[in-house]
Amino acid sequence: MSQTSIPRAPAVKSRIGAILRATSGNFLEQFDFFLFGFYASAIGKAFFPSDSETASLLNTFGVFWLGALMRPVGAIVLGAYIDKIGRRRGLIVTLSIMAIGTVIIAFCPSYATIGIAAPVIVLLGRLLQGFSAGVEVGGVSVYLSEIATPGKRGFYTSFQSSSQQVAIFVAAIVGYVLNEAMPVESVDAWGWRIPFFLGCLIIPLIFFLRRTLEETPEFLAMKKHPTAREVFASVLANWRVVILGMMIAILTTTTFYFVTVYTPTFGKNVLKLSSQDALLVTVLVAVTNFIWNPIGGAVSDRIGRKPVLLTIAGLALVTAYPALCWLVSVPTVGKMLAVAMMFSFYFGTYSGAMLGALVEIVPKHVRTTCFSLAFALAAALFGTFTPFASTWLIDRTDDKASPGFWLMFAAVLGIIAALTVHPGSAKPSKVAKPSRPERANRPLGVQATSH
Repeated sequence: MSQTSIPRAPAVKSRIGAILRATSGNFLEQFDFFLFGFYASAIGKAFFPSDSETASLLNTFGVFWLGALMRPVGAIVLGAYIDKIGRRRGLIVTLSIMAIGTVIIAFCPSYATIGIAAPVIVLLGRLLQGFSAGVEVGGVSVYLSEIATPGKRGFYTSFQSSSQQVAIFVAAIVGYVLNEAMPVESVDAWGWRIPFFLGCLIIPLIFFLRRTLEETPEFLAMKKHPTAREVFASVLANWRVVILGMMIAILTTTTFYFVTVYTPTFGKNVLKLSSQDALLVTVLVAVTNFIWNPIGGAVSDRIGRKPVLLTIAGLALVTAYPALCWLVSVPTVGKMLAVAMMFSFYFGTYSGAMLGALVEIVPKHVRTTCFSLAFALAAALFGTFTPFASTWLIDRTDDKASPGFWLMFAAVLGIIAALTVHPGSAKPSKVAKPSRPERANRPLGVQATSH
């Protein structure tokens, strides 16, 4: 039975509306993630005070990363739940957990007020956020892929990432206004909490949007949904696919966290530019990220995933370090913007193609779990580790351009994975065939659209 003959649920009336409702949770996740990165210095002083500014910053980014280590756990546990009970109900659960973590961080008293309990509570909030985020990206991407029209899977799934850019844009605007309206001392002391409070205020609206989601026709058409035991067994059987999926996603996660979460800190602490300048660059990056994602997805629908993935990864490999060397030689806002625009192009175009590719290489009947686990591993071990790795590299090498080596490493892994998964032509099929259990462990290089 072809995809075109799968019965359509009458509930899915407006794909545009479905995209907005599905991606609303992504907004909250990235809104909070960006704020944590931008106000890393202030958060470090509030919860991880130290005589060394670098040590305080490393502690903050360390907690940021520890929260991300919960993503693979959330991917497996919540991913199995979504593959069993449905996309809609699962995405509501992930939003609930994410909201709790956001509220905890926003209202946690400082170290000066409650002592060691403060960093412990903040860590708890980050662990909850990471647990939820582990399946948020995968759940939304799978949902979008399953409501996509034939031949446009890459374009549809790209809006998962584009929605995150809207959150970055809004958070950067809020931060810019806050820094203009308040003295730096006040922002560092308590003003940094205001954007987090605003994030808490939009939680009810996002809950309303998520509750109006409708189940995907493809999930409703499945005659049997796997149990949690069957999901875990299938994930283990397809561990090579998960690892290669992680390698494909690494360049997306590292460039994203570098150009959004770490760039404001890089601009302020390393390049010694003003907070306003760093935020202005971030606002413009969010806009271009939003544009490049659907373009990358649409181009990959047209010419195939492999050419897009290899081209962007190759460009990142040869330009990342030289571009940062040029930037740090004589830092200016204009040069920082130019380099950020380059990385934005790499991230958006690659991400748009990567999301479609990742959906296609994982087994259909455990699609949410395998996708989420692959992406969660990439984010936890590489993406969210980028701010920490960049800070550590600069401190150890005394080379302000050294984060470029981290990005080059990610590009190499992306090239290897793209060549392994798609050894031949990687143009995706326009019509997906139904899943067959005996093909769950297909050879690498055969796209998931074939089962």
